[in-house]
Parts: sequence; C-alpha cells; structure tokens
Amino acid sequence: MYLNGQGVTRDYKEAMKWFRLAAAQGYADAQYNLGLMYGKGEGTAQNHQEALKWYRLAAAQGDAGAQKDIGWIYFNGWGVIQDYQEALKWYRLAAAQGDSRGQALLGHLYYEGKGVTQDFMSAHMWVNIASRAGNAEIIKMRDIISSQMTSQQIEKAQDMARKCQARSFKGC
Repeated sequence: MYLNGQGVTRDYKEAMKWFRLAAAQGYADAQYNLGLMYGKGEGTAQNHQEALKWYRLAAAQGDAGAQKDIGWIYFNGWGVIQDYQEALKWYRLAAAQGDSRGQALLGHLYYEGKGVTQDFMSAHMWVNIASRAGNAEIIKMRDIISSQMTSQQIEKAQDMARKCQARSFKGC
C-alpha cells in the first residue's frame, strides 16, 4: 500500500518498515521488494549489496524476479565484480520459470557473447520466447537479432523456441 500509494499517501519509509517485518518472517515478496527499494534508493540510501542480500533470500525461495535482478546486478557490476557468467546463471533460473525479462536478458547475453559463446540462434530463441509477452522493446530486440540471421537460421531458432516451450524450458 505505502510503496504505491494505494489508499494511503505514498511513503517509502513506511513501506520499508512493513516489508522488513514481513521479510523477517520469510515472505519472498517482501524480501524482493526490499531488494528493489535498496536497489533504487527508495526510502533508504541506494545500496546494491543490501539489495543483493534481500534478492538472494527471495531467489532461494524461487522468486524469478529476484533471480533476474541478481543477474542484472552481476551484469552491471553494481556493488560486485562484474561477472557475465554469474549473470547468465541467474538469468537462466528466471528464464526457466517463464520470466520474460529474464528470457530477454539471457537472449541478450547470447547475442553479445557475454559469459557465453556468441550464438544468434540461441539469442533469437530466448528473445522470441520473451517477445510473446508483448513488450515492444523485446520485440525490437528480436527484430535486430533477426536482421543478422538468414531465413533458415530464423526458422531453426523458432523451432528451438517451440521445443523449449514444449519442455517447459528444461534443457534449453
């Protein structure tokens, strides 16, 4: 309520108070929200290491958003040594749960060849899967990747995406 000002005046410090209480009881959503607030500096000083601490607690409970955001921290080197392979690991976890941002970011790593061998077909596969959520940025990314591929490669990547989804993202 306080985070978004739903029925009350937006108050980040009050939101943090309630998130802390819930997070201490093990609620993954509250842990994730504390990570977001520390990461953005809302209601507190921005602190990526503290954000990472809360994201890790939520990620350990399977929170895909937290997994994706841990990857983002390692990708950017915020409060940690930049590590694309560590980002890859966390994006894979989020992507395997169907998190479209995690899927798109995983595709971006394949596209750029960061933390993994550059592979346009794998990049296209992940970004194509993510684009089904309808995000215009992700669709644009898919189109950029497609522009560097042959029609046969695109066809193969689309087939890979169908098979990956049919396996519920296992072994992709």
